[in-house]
Amino acid sequence: EVQLVESGGGLVQAGGSLRLSCVASGLSFDDYAIGWFRQAPGKEREGVEGVSCISSSDGTTYYVDSVKGRFTISSDNAKNTVYLQMNNLKREDTAAYYCVAGAFTACARAAATGLSSGGLDYWGEGTLVFVSS
Repeated sequence: EVQLVESGGGLVQAGGSLRLSCVASGLSFDDYAIGWFRQAPGKEREGVEGVSCISSSDGTTYYVDSVKGRFTISSDNAKNTVYLQMNNLKREDTAAYYCVAGAFTACARAAATGLSSGGLDYWGEGTLVFVSS
């Protein structure tokens, strides 16, 4: 059984930092890209937006424009874990953050254009991030 388990969410003031972790099990980690998507409070599934993706095989990364320069995604293949370091957090970063697994191209395309593009095979349960002013 494939599992993606997120952790690291919490309450932080604007301008602060958090590091999210996603531990994957039940899959061949090197064969997948791991991505982060988020859903702001009160938004339906259509409001889920991409944040970042990383290829576990070669480390290629993708970021959406709104987080470039503030968020950094990284992977520790020995631990089957992907991290999302979030700095200079803003109120608009408040959301449930979900870890997903799929092909890198699918992850990046979904992050850029929306979930309707498909190709994301597995999802975690999410971790909440709340940024206060």
